[in-house]
Amino acid sequence: MKISRLYQPRNPRFWLMIVLNLLSTALAWIARSYDLVPLAALMVAGFAVANAVLGIRLALALMREEPPRAGGPPRP
Repeated sequence: MKISRLYQPRNPRFWLMIVLNLLSTALAWIARSYDLVPLAALMVAGFAVANAVLGIRLALALMREEPPRAGGPPRP
């Protein structure tokens, strides 16, 4: 597992990880900044935590993934 494998701009999972982590940050900010009714606050916090967990799982999967080999066999 290498942290240098995390940055893969051509991989759609990289961009999904970025979006999920940004959404989680925005939801956490909303939960702290606004006076929400308890049910709404619980839902916003739940979505924020779920997005953070999914983003972390994607980051770990990207770091575990082997990079594509250059000079491999040609495609048919």
